[in-house]
Amino acid sequence: MLTKRIIPCLDVDAGRVVKGVRFTGLRVAGDPVELAAYYDREGADELVFYDITASAEGRKTMVEVVARTADQVFIPLTVGGGLRTIDDMRLMLRSGADKVSINTAAIEDPTLLARGAAAFRSKCVVLSIDAKTEGDRPRGHAEGGRRSTALDTVEWARRGVELGAGEVVLNSIDTDGTRAGYDLRILRLVSEAVQVPVIASGGAGSLEHLYLAVAEGKADAVLAASIFHYREVTIAEAKRFLAARGIPVRL
Repeated sequence: MLTKRIIPCLDVDAGRVVKGVRFTGLRVAGDPVELAAYYDREGADELVFYDITASAEGRKTMVEVVARTADQVFIPLTVGGGLRTIDDMRLMLRSGADKVSINTAAIEDPTLLARGAAAFRSKCVVLSIDAKTEGDRPRGHAEGGRRSTALDTVEWARRGVELGAGEVVLNSIDTDGTRAGYDLRILRLVSEAVQVPVIASGGAGSLEHLYLAVAEGKADAVLAASIFHYREVTIAEAKRFLAARGIPVRL
């Protein structure tokens, strides 16, 4: 069985790591480069770096911060936010990212996933989905959760993988920052619908939540921010907890 990954998420706005609730009420959590170096030392399996306002504000991800972050870490780094073209993706990869994460641009032009996979291989292309339940179905959202779409989350995940995405990050807007746990229903639906790794995001508030995302949500990795940024839980504690519950992790 493949090991499950623990991935701290660095949401960056104006050069600072921030955290909010359901994508609003942002508060500063630290410097991205310093936090990235800390997580690298602590044994995180990967890092995800999101410029969370880039798409909504129509600007590109901060190349300098990405480059400085990449210089400090020796674990895989995924970068997203404001990436709209193959050239944008190439620039991030050349700046030190190992993978690029696409959300709004893929919604507007799904062929970007296929073209990115052809240019850089599927393993470098991540489909990020910001999902929010509307009616009885979870819908994909664009521009950092600010714009609703007609996309059914499960169908969009399936189509994105068919186009070439090698991984899916599923972030629940409904549970983001609430610390009440991941949206296990949507997570399991997506995990069972695709044959690539699915990363759970949005809602981690305890070690038990990390376990449930893997055991019940069938996630291949868990993304978390607040519990790690504010040092409530360490990476080592999370891994020991999962290992004690029979979840394979890299210790």
